[in-house]
Amino acid sequence: MTKHLYLEHDGKVLLVDHSGKGPQKPVRGRIEFNQIDNGWLYRLPTEKEASKLGLTWEVKRVNRFKFGEKTHEVIHALPDIEWPSNWAWKDNLISDSAVHPVARESVYRTMHRIVSKVILRNSKGQLLLQKVNRGFFTGQWTLPGGFLDYAEHPRKGAERELLEELGVNLKLPDPRGETGEIVNGIDRCIVLERIFNSEGIDWVSFTYLVDVEDGIKIICKPDEVDEARWFDLKDAMERAASLFDIEAFRSLVEDD
Repeated sequence: MTKHLYLEHDGKVLLVDHSGKGPQKPVRGRIEFNQIDNGWLYRLPTEKEASKLGLTWEVKRVNRFKFGEKTHEVIHALPDIEWPSNWAWKDNLISDSAVHPVARESVYRTMHRIVSKVILRNSKGQLLLQKVNRGFFTGQWTLPGGFLDYAEHPRKGAERELLEELGVNLKLPDPRGETGEIVNGIDRCIVLERIFNSEGIDWVSFTYLVDVEDGIKIICKPDEVDEARWFDLKDAMERAASLFDIEAFRSLVEDD
């Protein structure tokens, strides 16, 4: 296992060269460069190399992932400094081909994956779940929803997913006009964040609770959703595959 130290502060990351000398600054958009023995000009330091630079840090978490047959362990930590003026901006790091791919992959894992979901509740208190046939939860029951598009508010993303997956055209309550349009109603939302495994992908979920009239028409998207069904709260919590969905039931439905 190869070990690396990922020090980040205010959007800047410490890079060193092949001999451990740093800090080094990448060049945004660089494709061609004079390669050295290991193929890259810059990389993440080891703990020993960072200590030689006079740095101390607080460890936040440790990620492990594989490239080919080699496993890499990356220690993510917050350095004890005020402002790393000579360190690498993350935006420049990921677009420089001269930077070791472990460093670029580590930046990638610090970016949140944002999903938006909706709990539809009918007059009987039943909740709608769908059985999906693609994605992370293939063959399992989940709430309607999915990844946000670029420059999309979570409410708008949830509305879009409802329409795409189940054919439901619904405006979510937005009494404060967070999306630029005031929509009257009770705003029930929970935001959850969690890293589920050692690879370190950080997930953020926005889940909205909306009461709907009985008889709402559901048209499942054939290539994405096998079926949709109403469940009592107990059954919904037992069937839901996502921990985010279960936590949303507890916070939004049980406490409502």
